[in-house]
Amino acid sequence: MARKPSKPHPGARDKATAQALVRWFKANAREMPWRPRPLGIKRDPYVVLVSEIMLQQTQVSRVAPAFERFIARFPTIESLANAPEPDILALWSGLGYYRRAKMLHAAAQAVVSDHAGTMPSTSHALKGLPGVGAYTAAAVASLAFHEPTAMVDGNVTRVLLRFDARRAGASDPKAIAWARSRADALIRHAGPTPAPTLAGEALMELGATVCTPRSPRCDVCPLRTWCVARATGLTDTIPTPKRTKQTPTVRAVSIVLEDHAGRVAIETRPAKGMWASMVQAPTIEWADDSRDATDVAREALALGPSAKLRERERFTHQTTHRRFEFTVLTVRVTDRMKRSIERQRPGLSWATREAIAGMGVSSVQARVLLNGH
Repeated sequence: MARKPSKPHPGARDKATAQALVRWFKANAREMPWRPRPLGIKRDPYVVLVSEIMLQQTQVSRVAPAFERFIARFPTIESLANAPEPDILALWSGLGYYRRAKMLHAAAQAVVSDHAGTMPSTSHALKGLPGVGAYTAAAVASLAFHEPTAMVDGNVTRVLLRFDARRAGASDPKAIAWARSRADALIRHAGPTPAPTLAGEALMELGATVCTPRSPRCDVCPLRTWCVARATGLTDTIPTPKRTKQTPTVRAVSIVLEDHAGRVAIETRPAKGMWASMVQAPTIEWADDSRDATDVAREALALGPSAKLRERERFTHQTTHRRFEFTVLTVRVTDRMKRSIERQRPGLSWATREAIAGMGVSSVQARVLLNGH
């Protein structure tokens, strides 16, 4: 009687898998401005820090041009640490999640003040920098210093959950903790340095380009021979879907106030919260859908009946946690109106659109202030 083929030893499976990842990555790695060649060489830890923080929750296609502008303006960690925050926010425009820029600035300042300008070389020490979590610390330690630690985000967690056919959500904290341990064990089977670094980056690349959330391309996956989810037909059900939460709606009115010289009114958002420290047109947010945007604007700016408010447009803007419904109003202001408005909003200033374009402006406020006039 024929015997069933024995299952490979877990270590043998991981070794074959890790080596396949390295071969696949060398042949398929995308060209990126922060990814030097040849693959696997130690990278500038500052460049890794900037690129990885930019890439958090932002598509590669949007990051690439912004990264090159940012590094050209701040080529060293010292130049970033010494830069005024508004200059940093201006170069971050269009990337969203502006708190990342503030934390990157704080991390650079900590490296300069606490580490004599030299980036810590271990993931443990890197996690002591402001805004540097487990993922970013692992990325810098692995890519810049060849520490055999894996970078684990949602992409890598998804790949590994499918690889071992574990039923869990990719954002579940327990699944992420498991994935970190699993990825570290896997990449250490890749071979001598820099193979673990290449295997770790390959997992990231695989999740971004092949083992995607929907319609994964299993036919070209280098892990298809050993993937349990593929063998058992569970690819489409792993990871388990997140429970959808109802997204609250925030109503907002932005008022484009233009004076006789063609300058428009701007203010700076609070240092904490959504779009922190970014420039905007005077903007009021509220939750009560019974209130009219024009009435809200008149009340907030103490605009009398002589102020002719014109509705320019309405649009929605979806963030991770909220849905914004914007109304944009425009009004030409007299000198008397300007003085009254400035008393209502003491932080108000006036600038040309050309000057505003060089400031830290979110994509929403770029639309409000720079478009459609």
